[in-house]
Amino acid sequence: MTSEQTRNDQLSLLSWMSAEKVATARIMVVGCGALGNEVLKNLALIGVGHLTLVDFDRVEPRNLSRSILFTEQDAVLQRPKVEAAAERIRDISPKTEVETINGDIAYDVGLGLVRNMDVVIGCVDNRWARYCINRLCMRANKPWVDGGIDGLEGTARVFRPEENCYACNLGPEALKDLAWRMPCAGIIRRNQEAGRAATTPITASVIAAVQVQEALKLIHREQLEAGELTSLCGKMFCYEGQHLTTKTVSFQAYDDDCPVHERWEPVIASDMTTMMTVGESLKRLKMLLKSDEVSFTLENAFVDFVEHKATGRQTNVMLPARAVAEYIELHTALRGCLTGDLLQHEYHEIDDTFPYQQLTLKELGIPESEILYTNHGFVEVNN
Repeated sequence: MTSEQTRNDQLSLLSWMSAEKVATARIMVVGCGALGNEVLKNLALIGVGHLTLVDFDRVEPRNLSRSILFTEQDAVLQRPKVEAAAERIRDISPKTEVETINGDIAYDVGLGLVRNMDVVIGCVDNRWARYCINRLCMRANKPWVDGGIDGLEGTARVFRPEENCYACNLGPEALKDLAWRMPCAGIIRRNQEAGRAATTPITASVIAAVQVQEALKLIHREQLEAGELTSLCGKMFCYEGQHLTTKTVSFQAYDDDCPVHERWEPVIASDMTTMMTVGESLKRLKMLLKSDEVSFTLENAFVDFVEHKATGRQTNVMLPARAVAEYIELHTALRGCLTGDLLQHEYHEIDDTFPYQQLTLKELGIPESEILYTNHGFVEVNN
């Protein structure tokens, strides 16, 4: 008997779980740290058919004490976390398809990719990343499961379109932190000051188990709708390990006026790719949308130059706005300049007046499998 047959036999013993649904499920995991490691381990052991891993970080020695999928050699080589984790997942579950994105959920994950998932699991440590996951999932009409850990404490929550929204649950202080993209509740700062690790593998295991259980419920939609299963959506599971207490509290908000809720559909199919130039793309869009006046919006602005306020001197940049700060830091002519000393010349809308028609969509910062927000509808961009 093969390991796959054994796994399916074990799954069949769970009355509510379908081995077929698990084997065909498509799940994205954002964040491959301590929590992400445990989530991925569980998903691999249970034999989920397709996993997409998203993380921009590399393995470091400090990760090894709480990350089951990383080895000392990974840390020595400073391998991308997604690469190291994917290798171990394939060892655990050879039939699981693993796709990796060594990038940032805010900029490098196309909405088209999220639309192809059954559920997204967030294993991130800051509000900005959670906000970005939530925005993508709401637009794509997909549920997502959030987890957070801090020392011996952890939480898990479920968000579903038209039921519960992460953005709607944010209060004034959280919104302030979001603007600065700060880690939740100053977790990193507090732990650095105290000279301790941010979490333990035990806490990560507990919260990851709840997250995976909730994700599996979400792919068994019929049982949920029939009341055979109860989702955590609208509630928050809280774990406190020091005195071993748990509780589930209400955590639900869905404001009809929240702009994050805009669902990007219907989506118009196309043969466009990110390697097409702006000029080629606009021409193709005009044909698809049957209009001579077409434009599309950039999620992240494109900067062609920066101007020094005091001198008026301009320096060409030709990068997405998210990459400008690093460019300034490394560029000899701009080194030592503060962000406040410079003005960025940005493009947010792309149409026939855009002066750099020869640039590709990729050079504008548009990720693969994206959905373009045009003035006439939503259009897919393929790999």
